[in-house]
Amino acid sequence: MVTHSDGIIVSASGVTTPGPVETNGHAVEKVVKSLPVDFYTEFLSDAAKIRKPSPIRGLFPLENKPGVISLLAGKPNDAMFPFKSLSFNITSPTDPSQEQSISLSAKDLSAGLQYGPTGGLPRLLKWFIGLQTLSHGRRSGEGWSLSIGSGSQDLIYKGVNALVNPGDAVLVESPVYAGVIPMFKSLHCEQIEVETDANGVCSHSLRNILENWPIGKPKPKVFYTVPYGCNPTGMTATVERRKEVLQLAREHNFLILEDDPYFYLYFGKAARPPSYFQLELDEPEVGRVIRFDSFSKILSAGIRMGFASGPKPIIDAIDLHTASANLQSSSLIQAITLALVEEWGYANFFAHTQAVAEFYRNKRDVFESALNAHLSGLAEWCTPEAGMFFWFKLLLSPNHTPGVDEGDSEDLIRTKAYENGVLALPGTVFLPNGRKTAFVRASFSLCTEEQVNEALKRLRDVLLKERGQV
Repeated sequence: MVTHSDGIIVSASGVTTPGPVETNGHAVEKVVKSLPVDFYTEFLSDAAKIRKPSPIRGLFPLENKPGVISLLAGKPNDAMFPFKSLSFNITSPTDPSQEQSISLSAKDLSAGLQYGPTGGLPRLLKWFIGLQTLSHGRRSGEGWSLSIGSGSQDLIYKGVNALVNPGDAVLVESPVYAGVIPMFKSLHCEQIEVETDANGVCSHSLRNILENWPIGKPKPKVFYTVPYGCNPTGMTATVERRKEVLQLAREHNFLILEDDPYFYLYFGKAARPPSYFQLELDEPEVGRVIRFDSFSKILSAGIRMGFASGPKPIIDAIDLHTASANLQSSSLIQAITLALVEEWGYANFFAHTQAVAEFYRNKRDVFESALNAHLSGLAEWCTPEAGMFFWFKLLLSPNHTPGVDEGDSEDLIRTKAYENGVLALPGTVFLPNGRKTAFVRASFSLCTEEQVNEALKRLRDVLLKERGQV
């Protein structure tokens, strides 16, 4: 038995049992109740239900028994691999002027060069589970597990395919990350748009959709959301909105796909709101949130390192997909990531992510200053508190009336702005059903202050011409 600092006791069998927690000087019992395994049967897609474990990969763990001579897998002999050592330099997380050198041990390099477990290298999985404990208060033994993928996009795709059948209705916040729209379209899904505003997903919109759902039509099984620094809107959902969504998930029996690549890029003045994955600890039971994390924004986009956390039956279904699609994520990338995070430890990892968030806060401030300088009175926006994007509405007509045919930014952005030397994305590409909108998404992650000012100056010139003011 292991007793955690919050009083939860986790038995060796993985079942949580109550332990004493101090509240106003009195010991009370705290229990984390998870939904039963068979609860998820109705949520799994037909494709997920027919997938079977790999006859080879499913037996990999048996090779670890002492004395066993394995004739099982077609693993290449590592004596023929030309790589003999691997080391790299990193920036110190506490002093950016300094560098550290990290070398993979012979054992870890060997593991990195060979086929590995479908869900990920065991030590890296353990480190990520510890990260979820520190970041979200979630502990092993609560009915959830974790799997490593080739970036969070890889895992989102597999998660969607594990839960959604062709033709299903799905709930998506709108505007929505453009990368998921083709996933749902390829499955011929009916994408039900849930409104968002500066405070995140509009829970009243979600409630209205569900309470007025057509009788006899199956309700959606999933709701997709990016709750911090949403791409494209930059919004971060408030705690109140998140709690309301969790309540609706329980009332109307759907799962929440929490896509969260910008969790560690939060730079708001207030404390970062807790994730759905954490907040469901306050629900009568846990198990309605599948969370997708990414290291693309904090370590490297090119290493394609992400991980999914959620109910074990769903993560198992994702792993079965991986076993048949690409076997596993790169062992070498996992070994490199493991060497880095073990060298840092959690404290230095968080020091690094805080530096990353501060970097993007400064980039945000530069971009907003330029917006005020060049597009004040010509555009409207809310200040993002996380992520890498501004979502602003162009006032395409000098006689702008809010809510009345605000126009469409697509031609102006795709053609006229580009011809004038500035490239951005028209808002319509982030609307699942492709309707017209005056909004534009602009990234502030890469451009210098000089480039930002020049880009928005060029956009101003195009916009003034569009409005007939030059």
